[in-house]
Amino acid sequence: MLRVAVVGSGPSGVYAAQDLVQQSRVPDVRVHVLDRLPCPYGLVRYGVAPDHEKIKSLQNNLRTVLEDDRIDFIGNVEVGAHGLGPEQLLELYHAVVYCVGAAKDRRLGIPGEDLPGSHSATDFVSWYSAHPDAAGNGFALAARSAVVIGVGNVAVDVARILARGADELRPTDVPQAALGALALSQVREVHMVGRRGPSQAKFTTKELRELGTLPSADVLVEPDDLALDPAYEDASAAAALPAVNRRNLDVVRGWAAQPSQGRERRIHLRFFLRPVALLERMGRVGGVRFERTVPDGEGGVRGTGAYEEIEAHLVLRAVGYRGVPLPGLPFDERHGTVPHAAGRVLRDGVASPGEYVAGWIKRGPTGVIGTNRPCAKETVNSLLDDAAALALRPVAADPLAVLRESGHRPVQWPGWLAIEVAEAALGRTLGRRSVKIPDWSGLLTAADVRGG
Repeated sequence: MLRVAVVGSGPSGVYAAQDLVQQSRVPDVRVHVLDRLPCPYGLVRYGVAPDHEKIKSLQNNLRTVLEDDRIDFIGNVEVGAHGLGPEQLLELYHAVVYCVGAAKDRRLGIPGEDLPGSHSATDFVSWYSAHPDAAGNGFALAARSAVVIGVGNVAVDVARILARGADELRPTDVPQAALGALALSQVREVHMVGRRGPSQAKFTTKELRELGTLPSADVLVEPDDLALDPAYEDASAAAALPAVNRRNLDVVRGWAAQPSQGRERRIHLRFFLRPVALLERMGRVGGVRFERTVPDGEGGVRGTGAYEEIEAHLVLRAVGYRGVPLPGLPFDERHGTVPHAAGRVLRDGVASPGEYVAGWIKRGPTGVIGTNRPCAKETVNSLLDDAAALALRPVAADPLAVLRESGHRPVQWPGWLAIEVAEAALGRTLGRRSVKIPDWSGLLTAADVRGG
């Protein structure tokens, strides 16, 4: 029997587990999918916006994999500084596949970034997704104007949640406290700002178009911003773009041509503006100073020395993710990834027996959920190539028993199912559908883990 630990139960981890058991090259593979949280699915549960029901339904596919008899979900087990280290894991398993994602936000590196009222978009997403590590509602929803810095899908999600009415979110699983805070929100102007143009923005067209379907918000685009984009009026330049960028440009062009409908809220899409400082007003953020940029002819932008300020008492920074070092594993600080060759972890340039990576910690925070499939398959193929040598190493007969003896309190699949039942019951008491439990104690109590 080949025993494998997959660290992380998001899409990359689940796809790796699936590939390990649904293959014929190595018989009798058993997989433990370890996660720090008592709940599986990673960013599908804690990163996908609550109003994205179709994407969230991917949980059903991940569930089918985790219910395979050859796979065990083991939640509430931390790997890293305060938990199991790589050496300990290799005493328990023949191989370990790290699928730990990219947990840190990229910083802007500008004055005022840490002022009260300035937050990473990840903190906001964690709050409305009921992540148990999320801070309470420290977001300035009493502000009239908010700035979202970034033009990717996370920025679109954040802007959309800010511009949605609470009644539109009530049918979702958004936690009750977040729903109540959003119901009282005074935000009426949402500025989503990028340093480059719409033909270079990172959002996907489906997510972008959703902004135009909000019943209580107008989407406004400055024609002067669009005129700076080389592909805006040049048909040949537009034709050379990838299809998604052409579609995005068409959507934005349509919004620029339509007048305001006078709705309650407004989403302003701004382009070619680079943040240079967050401005302090009475001890907290009061606005953002931007420098006007123009294309540099090489796919980037350069500053012009002209500046513009946008008033805002809430700033959400959505400029990308970055991997964080896992104690005991090598780490490439420049790229925010673990060095690897086809998924094999490299220590001083040499493949480390039994250690593998997949997902964002392997390739960086790129692609969509489906991108994790070929990424995981490459890693699993490398592991299977090494399987004969890996199986010769002695490992613990019962890793779960060792975890318990060392003080861990694992949440297995029945515990997760109990959390689901508790969340459905919570929803019924609130006159809603299933509502997420937002705190560690509530989750562990529902899973019947004592002392949590």
